[in-house]
Amino acid sequence: MADRPAQPAPGDAARGPHSGTPTNAGRTVAADTTRPASLWSRNVALFLAARAIARLGDTMLPVALAAGLLQHGYGAGAVGLAMASAAASFAGLVVLGGVVADRFSTRTLMIGADLARLGTQSVAAVLFFSGHVVLWQICAIGFTNGVASAVFQPGVAGTVPRLAADVQAANGAIRIAESSAQLVGPAVAGVLVGLVSPGGVFAAHAATYGLSALCLLLLRLPPARPGGSPVAPGASTFRADLAEGWREFWSRTWLWAVIAVWCLYMVAAWGPTVPLVATEVVRQHGPRAYGLVNSALGAGTVVGGFLALRLRPRRMLRAGAFALFAFVCFPAGVGAGTGVWVMAAGAAVAGAGQAFWGVMWATSVQTQVPPDVLNRIHAYDVAGSLAMMPVGQALAGPSAALLGADRTLLAAAAISLVVPTALLSVPAIRGLVRADAPGRPRSRPGGALLEEA
Repeated sequence: MADRPAQPAPGDAARGPHSGTPTNAGRTVAADTTRPASLWSRNVALFLAARAIARLGDTMLPVALAAGLLQHGYGAGAVGLAMASAAASFAGLVVLGGVVADRFSTRTLMIGADLARLGTQSVAAVLFFSGHVVLWQICAIGFTNGVASAVFQPGVAGTVPRLAADVQAANGAIRIAESSAQLVGPAVAGVLVGLVSPGGVFAAHAATYGLSALCLLLLRLPPARPGGSPVAPGASTFRADLAEGWREFWSRTWLWAVIAVWCLYMVAAWGPTVPLVATEVVRQHGPRAYGLVNSALGAGTVVGGFLALRLRPRRMLRAGAFALFAFVCFPAGVGAGTGVWVMAAGAAVAGAGQAFWGVMWATSVQTQVPPDVLNRIHAYDVAGSLAMMPVGQALAGPSAALLGADRTLLAAAAISLVVPTALLSVPAIRGLVRADAPGRPRSRPGGALLEEA
């Protein structure tokens, strides 16, 4: 989803940036002297490689599933069911994954999740190579992969601040690496399907998880920041940890407000835009044109990542919300029936705006939320972000049948202007000051960190 931040609970004491003494500044995390000073360290390079390699494999998977299942006599519905099995287990379990990540070593959990997916995708490769493909088996593999992803994903948020002193730059670099891999993945999968078979793509996908696990194994993480030690497994119950995570989440107005607005974005803007853009561009201009538009969207996210490396706004969420206005170019360009190159340009602009917002949000969450609950907060973020996307996608077809695809896309464009406007209308969001800002003021109870008038 979008990437978001957090704010102190009313009355919570917090630790100062380096002293370890309680303050009234809210439970906000500042830079710690035990963290690496340079962004371009060995640890960051290994983590970037792990994320890029994993994303490369993940973008190959849809091609492998579609080609493999169709080749064995299944239809589009079977492909959707196979993909949905992974998405459903991930969305349903990621909050529990956040609790697990806060209780145990996140690196160990992430490596274990990668190794589990190495095993499942290897089994899938054997099934496709042998020609004995049964849909329920593929769905079971997808479900298991979703469970592993639910364990893996919450740890990403807690790992980034331990790798680099400049969290924003690290998030920008990760966004660039993942977006670059996303551009290459489908093309590599297509070549492998043609030269080998769908089983070859599954074998390559399994290998990406093995390489990701190796990169994570080679990491040498510094100690967790003050207040960030894992919860002892026997210290509290899962239920208590879930309740604590929810309290921390709900106490930060800017955090839950962003996710609430993001649900609207998923249902009415992003959700219907993706399938309708695909169908309309392919229908009017052919699959090559859609490939161009999709590649332009990916290239735009790379540009947005570079912008996030360079620009350092004092109010990150305010700047990110302004960047989100750029998304209107994507659905509006297709809905208005413009030429292919205009659509591609609009997609690139939209991708840049989304990526910039994503880095601003991720950095805010990772630097404003206490380390001991960060993984749980990130899990709530991911779950809230994903929950409404399938709803928006499911509504795309009926909306297009009722209004027409072009009008539905233009309506999505209008909503994409409402979303950043709503974000900017919330004082706790637009007023949140970055954690490393010079002269950063104290937090106000129940609100964001605001500059004094």
